[in-house]
Amino acid sequence: MKFLFLIAFIHLLPQCTGKPLRWDDCHQHTFKEIKREIAGYSDIAKAIINLAVYGNAQNRSYERLARFVDTIGPRLSGSKNLEMAIKYMFSVLQDDGLENVHLEPVKVPHWERGEESAMMLAPRNHSIVILGLGSSVATPPEGITAEVLVVTSFDELQKRAQDAKGKIVVYNQPFISYKETVKYRLLGAAEAGKVGAVASLIRSIASFSVNSPHTGWQQYQSDVPKIPTACISVEDAEMMARMSSRGTKIVVTLKMGAKTYPDTGSFNTVAEIVGSKYPEQVVLVSGHLDSWDVGQGAMDDGGGAFISWEALSLIKDLGLRPKRTLRLVLWTAEEPGGVGAEQYYQLHKDNISNFDIVMESDSGTFMPMGLAFTGSDKVRAILKEIMQLLQPINVTNIYENGSETDTEYWVRDGVPGENPTSHLFLFNLI
Repeated sequence: MKFLFLIAFIHLLPQCTGKPLRWDDCHQHTFKEIKREIAGYSDIAKAIINLAVYGNAQNRSYERLARFVDTIGPRLSGSKNLEMAIKYMFSVLQDDGLENVHLEPVKVPHWERGEESAMMLAPRNHSIVILGLGSSVATPPEGITAEVLVVTSFDELQKRAQDAKGKIVVYNQPFISYKETVKYRLLGAAEAGKVGAVASLIRSIASFSVNSPHTGWQQYQSDVPKIPTACISVEDAEMMARMSSRGTKIVVTLKMGAKTYPDTGSFNTVAEIVGSKYPEQVVLVSGHLDSWDVGQGAMDDGGGAFISWEALSLIKDLGLRPKRTLRLVLWTAEEPGGVGAEQYYQLHKDNISNFDIVMESDSGTFMPMGLAFTGSDKVRAILKEIMQLLQPINVTNIYENGSETDTEYWVRDGVPGENPTSHLFLFNLI
């Protein structure tokens, strides 16, 4: 879980004598000189590794995270729990001795799922486990009772558009990868609404399931009727697909008490270690504090937030002062679509040339394998040399696609992006 300490190496390096790492005109340093300087940080790298893996900081980020999630619990956007979490982090970051700890106000969505249930009435009685999707509208109090239409893709839905009218559309799309398959969760309700469906149930976006539906945010379209939508387990989606393939009529009653409230005030949480030589230049590490309401948010994204904090703690504990400012941002309202990060970007984009690199840990905190990176080939070559400093813990690989939801705004504008990559995350990309 301490993988983000490699960020220390990145911002300790000179990076073309003060120019942002994304710039390709590093004419003041030949690549051979850069390699030599990177190798000169070997002792610092070993000190960070020893402190994180074997020293007094061993297990610290885990213990901090456990205390946090046990104390606060789930942290849905707009909820009191999320605001408690932000106040908690503001306090502990100050106690940790970090600099410029402050809160930046934003407006975030406030949606609550309420009571929800689904019952198959035909061909037999069966309780379907559901989780309403974020921003879904409610059903009428008595629910919606309708026949089911099972499809495997948006293309099939279009071909069977006449059959979909007045039906509950069940998507039983195959899992390809999260990036490819998540479109059904995001757009499933809107696409079903276009053809006159009364509700949609979407097979969870997961590579496997133990009768466990997964929630997430979904997106309505302004010119399409809003219909209730929820995720169901892989098992129930497959069962209804088998029934449908035999020509069996399926009838389901869906009840959802979801409510959407006006946007509410929240905060991005910021802390720094100020740079000694180029304090205006920023290396940004981050994770998001909000989570869904059906768990503690320990993995998504408590772990990412706390290892980002740990990166600063390790630098501080070793008495290191980076040349550039190392900035921690704990985003609010990532789950509704990176709302807090977008407002942070709008507030700071005028100074985008001061951002050398942006990183978010939001891909799971399992055994580390390397960095996912988006940026120029010249920067990638430099990062390959930096990653060699992590050979003692066998974490030297560099992969593609280093943008996450909260950092994509910067990456689209040309700032290099990174995120740590683990075994399970790669498995879900296969």
